[in-house]
Formats: sequence, C-alpha cells, structure tokens
Amino acid sequence: MTGISAKLFIALVLTAVPAAGTIALLMLLGPDWSRFAAATCTETRCFCEMPRTGATLLQPSNSLSSFGFVFVGFLMMLLAWSRGWMSALSPLAASALGVAAIITGIGSVLLHATLTLWGQFFDVLGMYLVSGFFLIYALAKWQGIDDRRAMLYYVLICVVLVAILYAVPEVRRWLFAVILLAAIILELGFARPLRPNVRTGYYLAGLVANIVAFTIWNLDQRGQLCSPESLLQGHGVWHLLGAVALWFAFLYYRSERRVT
Repeated sequence: MTGISAKLFIALVLTAVPAAGTIALLMLLGPDWSRFAAATCTETRCFCEMPRTGATLLQPSNSLSSFGFVFVGFLMMLLAWSRGWMSALSPLAASALGVAAIITGIGSVLLHATLTLWGQFFDVLGMYLVSGFFLIYALAKWQGIDDRRAMLYYVLICVVLVAILYAVPEVRRWLFAVILLAAIILELGFARPLRPNVRTGYYLAGLVANIVAFTIWNLDQRGQLCSPESLLQGHGVWHLLGAVALWFAFLYYRSERRVT
C-alpha cells in the first residue's frame, strides 16, 4: 500500500469512529425528535428529502453524506503531520482547518438526523468555523501575523460568531455568506500575492465546486430538483461538493512553500 493509499485508508477508518459515535448518540436521544424545539427551517422547508417519521435519521441521505467533511478533515491532519511536510501551511493551522471540517460534518448530521434547533446550532457552528478560518488565515498572511496570534484571533471571531448564532439564529445564512465573501476578497486581493508559488488553480477549482454546490442547494431548497423519497438528494450532493471544495482550499494552502 502506497503512502497516500495508506492515509486514505486510515482517514476512512478514523471517519468511522465519530460516525459510529454520532449515530450511537442519536439512537440514545431519539427517535422522538418532536420533543425538542424544531429547527427554524421547518417553518418553510428543510430541503427536499422527506423526513422518515420515527427514524433515528429523519433525513438519511442528507445525514450520511455529511460524513464527507469528516473524511476530508482527518485526511488533512494526516497529511499535515506526516514526514516531509514542506508547506508554509503549518501543521497547527492545517489541524485547525481539519477539526473545523470534522465539526462541520458532524454538525450537519445532527441537523438532518433530528431537524431540531440544537442540531441546527451545531450545523451552522461548523460553517462558521470553516469560514472564520478562511478569513483569519487570509488576514494573517496579509498582515504578517504569526500562527500563535492568528489562532487567538480565530478563537475570538468564532466566539463572537457563536454568540450571534445563539442570540439571533435567523441571520445564520446571511452572516455565513458575508464572512465567506469577505474571506474570498481578502484572499484573492491581498493574501494570494504574498504566497510564493501558490497554485491558485486549486482555489479557483474550490470556488467552482462551491458555485455548483450552491446552485444544486438552491434547486433542492426550492423543490425544483426534488425527489423526496430518493436516496439521491440534491442537498446530499451539496454536502459532497462542499467537502470537495474544502479539500481544494486545503490543497491551495498546502501548495504555498516556506520562504527560506
């Protein structure tokens, strides 16, 4: 087994651990999710997939596809802490992104399995952790902030975002979009020129994947691309493409070489 094949296998095994733990927790808490406050999306439409009333996973396709983020997160960390790591992206920063990806995946499972308000909280939490990383990592490069201070700023912005999420959950999608757009502008306009020999194509590929994913998300949400009982769900495709986009972002950061 080659080095990368071994890491892929290990990442898959590691993904199975939180997957089993998450499903075990859901089995313990469920399947009567009606005793919890419902997610705000239930007032309009919680995506196309028909909830399986009485099931541990109300939306199985949307739930299980979320583990793509978990797999990508573990793979990031395995690569970052392996021998021969030559990237300017430090193992610490790569691990922060990896953990954010894992939390994103598990949070998404909790939302789609339960369609509860607390599940929604953890779902959006992961999105904020990822977008917050993109913003702070671009800012750190632009302003020459070292890893220790950058991590402090990252924790602070995450605390602020979580507080807003708790106090005003209705703004969750708009706030995520604003942070993500600001991160993209900051990265492409100010940080990228300071990254020697970085492979911008990875970043652009990630943007394309995100655009396609959002298009599918929108069609699914509006019911224009919808088969409620199918195991193939547009929102599930959104999850998998989102994980691919996150992987491209990691490859972009990893392609920056240390200045010696």
